[in-house]
Amino acid sequence: MNKGNETTKLFNEFLYQRYLMNRRQIREHLEKISLPEYIALRFIEDKGESDASEQGRTYFKYLSEKMQLSVQETSKMLELLSDRGMILWSHDGKGSEGTSVTLTESGRRILEEQETAFKDSYEKVIEKFGKENLYQLLHLMKTLETIVKSEKEEEP
Repeated sequence: MNKGNETTKLFNEFLYQRYLMNRRQIREHLEKISLPEYIALRFIEDKGESDASEQGRTYFKYLSEKMQLSVQETSKMLELLSDRGMILWSHDGKGSEGTSVTLTESGRRILEEQETAFKDSYEKVIEKFGKENLYQLLHLMKTLETIVKSEKEEEP
């Protein structure tokens, strides 16, 4: 097998495994929100809790960068979450200093429900796979993402 074919096969298998994980295993537990919405709510809560000076706020720009979404995609998703009463928008100053969001009680409740569903479903999986193996896998995935990103930036 030549190197090009092996690279393609490895990358295709990687993509396929990530697709299956997202498609079947995770999405079947998300009844009230989508996977991106869940991740956004998680980031909003984590950022709000970790930075006391922000008083529970998460800035739009931070969320867009963290989720690697365009401003338009982020805005559309947050608008849907707001319409469903899961977040509140706010503007610092006249909006020029930043737009932020905070979780509502409804948003926290949905997030808790989803996390309970994940915990109930994946606790045994993690136990069987091993926490240390999962930490190692996550570290390797982050390393791979960093390398992919740096290679992309070096392309002409």
